[in-house]
Amino acid sequence: MIRYALKCAEGHNFESWFQSAEAFETLADRRLVSCAVCGSSDVKKALMAPGVAVGEATAPPQDQAAPATSAAPAPEAGPLSAPQHPAEQVLRAIRKHLAENSTYVGPRFAEEARAMHLGDRDQAAIHGEASTEEARALIEDGIEIAPLPVLPPDKAN
Repeated sequence: MIRYALKCAEGHNFESWFQSAEAFETLADRRLVSCAVCGSSDVKKALMAPGVAVGEATAPPQDQAAPATSAAPAPEAGPLSAPQHPAEQVLRAIRKHLAENSTYVGPRFAEEARAMHLGDRDQAAIHGEASTEEARALIEDGIEIAPLPVLPPDKAN
């Protein structure tokens, strides 16, 4: 198994595990790897640092042979599983629709939505992040928004 840091075309960073480097390439080429945040299948490997053990390691004496270990063979890699719960399927469909039909504005969501409401910017479909306080203020000011729940990390990819 290998873990990769990944990044989608929208700039979201996330991690995922793959059976092998070749398995990642195959899935990515077939656009079966999608962003955990927005659902985009335009995903590339991100720069990542290797895991480094902390502490001093000592080599065994030359006259001692390393004990032989036999690892169980890895199970055959099957296809990625589909979301198990209907709510997961709905959330994935919504995220995919948003990614394809709106512009991601990230943490500037409240600012952008307010500017559109006031006529300072052209109306457009947007999505992004807002704090609870920002969302509450938008609603109190009559700005229509639709908060969406976030998929847990183990269900996001």
